Amino acid sequence: MIELHYWPTPNGHKITMFLEETGLPYAIKPVNIGRGEQFAPAFLAISPNNRMPAIVDTEPAGGGAPVSVFESGAILQYLAEKTGRFLPVDVRGRVAVLEWLYWQVGGLGPMLGQNHHFNRYAPEKIPYAIDRYVNEPRRLYGVLDGRLGGRDFVAGKDYSIADMAAYPWIVPYEAQGMDLADFPHLKAWFERIRARPATQRAYAVGDTIRDKVDVATDEEAKRVLFGQGAVKK
Repeated sequence: MIELHYWPTPNGHKITMFLEETGLPYAIKPVNIGRGEQFAPAFLAISPNNRMPAIVDTEPAGGGAPVSVFESGAILQYLAEKTGRFLPVDVRGRVAVLEWLYWQVGGLGPMLGQNHHFNRYAPEKIPYAIDRYVNEPRRLYGVLDGRLGGRDFVAGKDYSIADMAAYPWIVPYEAQGMDLADFPHLKAWFERIRARPATQRAYAVGDTIRDKVDVATDEEAKRVLFGQGAVKK
């Protein structure tokens, strides 16, 4: 059983997409990041960076004590290796998937996160920051669009954890100031993944988390999410 410490954000959706694709048994453990639950000692014990998602694998390969994993890219790689799914075993295919997985966690995700912050949440609209975090995501969309020319999926002909990592960050493209019509290869890829039944099930899981917090309007959530330190108890 996989215990998934989760909230319906792009990084959270990555993991439910994988779990729904593979049918690996899992249980959701909601972590309300707008209310500071990511700072609870029990959660910090498995995710010391106070970020979700994190998992606990109660039945790891080889047996023994449960294994916890934090950071979404590490979780995807761990689950792919556990199941033998969505990560090739041949060296060239594996390298391609891991390159694009790390590209997402090191570039696409952080840059789009900053885009969301300065466009939607920052108390002061700073034109330089807004321009910076629109222009760089546009460049990254272009990189992904170029990569997908002549390919069904990021690493080639087969769907992989690299696709699962990138897709949820493209879902809010309109809020990022992007038009998918400007990126035809990316748009075709996006529609291909959106149509997958497992993708639809994964996003339906997020819809079951009813106590969502809109940080665009919730001042307490903003303080928790964008403060410099842990929540004071």
